[in-house]
Amino acid sequence: MAKAIMVQGTMSNAGKSLLAAGLCRIFKQDGLRVAPFKSQNMALNSFITNEGLEMGRAQVMQAEAAGIEPSVDMNPILLKPTNDTGSQIIVNGEVWGQMDAREYFAVKKSLMPEVMKAFNRLAADSDVIVIEGAGSPAEINLKDDDIVNMGMAKAAGAPVLLAGDIDRGGVFAQLYGTVKLLPPDEQRMVKGLIINKFRGDESILTPGVRQIEDLLRIPAVGVVPYMRLDVDDEDSLSERLHNKAADLVDIAVVRVPRLSNFTDFNVLDGVEGVSLRYVESVRQLGSPDLIILPGTKNTMRDLLWMRQNGLEAAILHHAAAGGAVLGICGGYQMLGRTLSDPLGVEEGGSIAGMGLLPTDTVFSEHKARTRVTGTFGQMEGVFAGLSGLELEGYEIHMGVTTGAAPIAQLTDAVTGEARADGGQSGNVYGSYVHGVLDRPGVASAVIGALAAKKGVDPASLGKVSDAEHKQRQYDILAETMRAHMDMKKIYEILEAGL
Repeated sequence: MAKAIMVQGTMSNAGKSLLAAGLCRIFKQDGLRVAPFKSQNMALNSFITNEGLEMGRAQVMQAEAAGIEPSVDMNPILLKPTNDTGSQIIVNGEVWGQMDAREYFAVKKSLMPEVMKAFNRLAADSDVIVIEGAGSPAEINLKDDDIVNMGMAKAAGAPVLLAGDIDRGGVFAQLYGTVKLLPPDEQRMVKGLIINKFRGDESILTPGVRQIEDLLRIPAVGVVPYMRLDVDDEDSLSERLHNKAADLVDIAVVRVPRLSNFTDFNVLDGVEGVSLRYVESVRQLGSPDLIILPGTKNTMRDLLWMRQNGLEAAILHHAAAGGAVLGICGGYQMLGRTLSDPLGVEEGGSIAGMGLLPTDTVFSEHKARTRVTGTFGQMEGVFAGLSGLELEGYEIHMGVTTGAAPIAQLTDAVTGEARADGGQSGNVYGSYVHGVLDRPGVASAVIGALAAKKGVDPASLGKVSDAEHKQRQYDILAETMRAHMDMKKIYEILEAGL
């Protein structure tokens, strides 16, 4: 069986996902068979495996760093929030139920056998399992029946590395307070401290590092610098949300309250001459070349949110003036004439859509969940150049949409079924396929078409990142962590276990 090591954090967004990915890459480079694991993930960014099962994208990113195919065993429980107190519960890649927080808290311990089955399947084929925790282990109101932090570490026999976020300040208080709120047996499980996201002169920090080591009797195994990497980190959306100025080609993504799968648009980010902006108001929207309506966990409620704050009216004005609009999944559903929810899957009842596509959506209890490949059909409008290009991605939705001329012909990678996807009308386009822009050539064609439409020479823009670029990012991550972490000590911690 594999040895295990766990990365926990003093808070959410402390950088656990990226640190775990970096360790996966380092262990892979060192010739070990390594796999990532997170028993329970709460996120609206999800992914569909080759078997048609749903898992969190953070573990997909970590699997890429480890050089292995993503498996739902890496994330046996996924919680997808539908509102402030409730979530859809995904267990072993399939919908298990819809629960509010209190209901789930009462039953989550019963899922631990499934968690351990998944962990043991991974461990049987690996040398090392890198486990990621969630939030903070010191959330004392949630410690009973914990299955994701110290409870998981105990079950896996995994020593813990505790990471604090110095970028948000108070890192020594974070580390000290987190450890001291743990019971003595769990304090002894913390074998190393990591100060993450550091900017500045490390020599100035050193006296504080020595003091926290003395106070806690736990060694500091790294001071990791702030890194800007182009990977699909679960926390990376916070980096992408910073206000940006419009560039030669300006793309605006509407940041709906229940935004899901923002990674669909990462391929458009970081291209020289292209701005990818996330907007929440008409003032922020401005006059972009393309407006994207992203996926959402509650299409009807987020459409009403846009209707109330004026963004819907602004998008309708943009489309009427010939501006390009692209909707993905829930965003595609919003573009149609009607959305009906007879079974109360989302909000119940029916509401009018934006009317930009001649489509109607009916929600059902069945969740479409599959991977697809295909080809763009005869495209019209500004994106006519996409015609005939290949595409691939995955679908995750609980609605059926009919009525429009499709934009693509797909083959279901799980069932082999052939079918049409999406709709188009003028410069308005919609698709159910997450990752529809990721196939080489698609994003470049989109950016080039937008540039040409406004008289910008596409040759003046930068190149779209490719798969090799992403692999280079993982190597940079590993190189940076090796330079700033005591890997000899980490290997000793791994070998010693608990």
